[in-house]
Amino acid sequence: MNTFSLALRNLLRNRRRSLTTLLAMIIGLVAILIFGGYKSNIMYGSETGFVQHSGHLQIQYKDYFLEGSDNPTAYGIADYQRVIDAVKRDPVLAPMLAVVTPSLQLGGIAGNFSEGVSRSVMASGVVVDEFNQMLSWNDYGLKSYAHPLPLTDSNPDAVVVGTGVARKLKLCAVLKVPDCSPTSTVSPREGTQAPDDIVALSGLEKSSLPQNDETRIEMLAATSHGAPNVASLSVVKAENMGIKALDDVYLAMHLAQAQKLIYGNGTPQVTAIRVQLRHTAQIPMARERLAQLLAAEFKTQPLEILDFRTLNPMFGQTEQFMNSMFGFISILIAVIVLFTIGNTMSTAVVERTVEIGTLRAMGLRRAGIRRLFLCEGMLLGLIGAAVGVLCALIIAYLINNSGLTWTPPGYSYAYLILVSVWQDTRLLVGSMSGLFAVAVISAWWPANRASKMMIVDALRHV
Repeated sequence: MNTFSLALRNLLRNRRRSLTTLLAMIIGLVAILIFGGYKSNIMYGSETGFVQHSGHLQIQYKDYFLEGSDNPTAYGIADYQRVIDAVKRDPVLAPMLAVVTPSLQLGGIAGNFSEGVSRSVMASGVVVDEFNQMLSWNDYGLKSYAHPLPLTDSNPDAVVVGTGVARKLKLCAVLKVPDCSPTSTVSPREGTQAPDDIVALSGLEKSSLPQNDETRIEMLAATSHGAPNVASLSVVKAENMGIKALDDVYLAMHLAQAQKLIYGNGTPQVTAIRVQLRHTAQIPMARERLAQLLAAEFKTQPLEILDFRTLNPMFGQTEQFMNSMFGFISILIAVIVLFTIGNTMSTAVVERTVEIGTLRAMGLRRAGIRRLFLCEGMLLGLIGAAVGVLCALIIAYLINNSGLTWTPPGYSYAYLILVSVWQDTRLLVGSMSGLFAVAVISAWWPANRASKMMIVDALRHV
């Protein structure tokens, strides 16, 4: 206690130099915490979005992820409901599960024949209630941009499209799509029904289609046998999917409708079983148990398990980029703080050379001198860490309540700029510990040099 008391008094002897050193430490720590909090918010937000839509894990037919996007029927999971039931009733997996739901991905061409336009789409067949339950996952308590799919209690032929699809199919006016010109550049055809050949492909009678449904579109896809099939669909809403590339091809429908389009009257299958866990940290344990379960009960199908990082490579790329930037900034600030504290302590040693010689002559050992200067560095680290965290929390609060937004590259609408400092315990503890360690390391060399001074040389120092 006496050593710490002396160290504090020594720091107060030259307040201006001590304050300048503390200011450099505080600014450095605030910069690290604010950028780290911004990085954490981006990564937690990205993880939340990917997990909401794709789940933590997916059970797929082997090689579907790499080879099956253009031919999903060749990689369908047969008897998928038995797989889902086995997963849900497993005593190890059950406590970890949030949602287990099937999905069917397919590509096709959507056409609005009343306007004479069409475009390629990537459709997703889902169990609506279970998919909406997945969208409610928000383990980090962040602002969620997910909107429930408005297909609950809707007709079997109801679909939701991206705003980009709505623009291409000239559905702006009827779906009230903002920032979109509803004027068609193609001469509309007479009537609102599909042509007779399209109706024939779908096996429908022309008179059975709605006569005045402005939201009616047709989707052409290949069946599991390679034959073309057409479904008449009713668009209930257009939603902005955030990413323009996805927004321009997105179409969501009921799973049963998607299966009917692909498999007709045959046995329905799915391309993936999405498994959403309660917490991301449970992925390794859940994956291991799923692998054991599939190997034991479903040997006849070559199934594999993919996590959300593999399914969404952009997440790993973003994480790697943000971590490299954070590491570079942290190292740069640490070096600046290291030399600032080292310079302060070296100057203090030179100014107090005679004092050091006097203390040594009075019987204070070398370790005592070293401990005195190390305590000064430790106090600088503790005070700088405490004040730096407080300032970072205040600045983070102001940023989070400022309403500032930005549009990430490739996205079609703006996101709030948020900083997660207090919520990221590892960032807080790591940054404070790092600053404290830098302060101690910076003080070590001057303290060691002071402890090795010869008493006679120190006393006659001018």
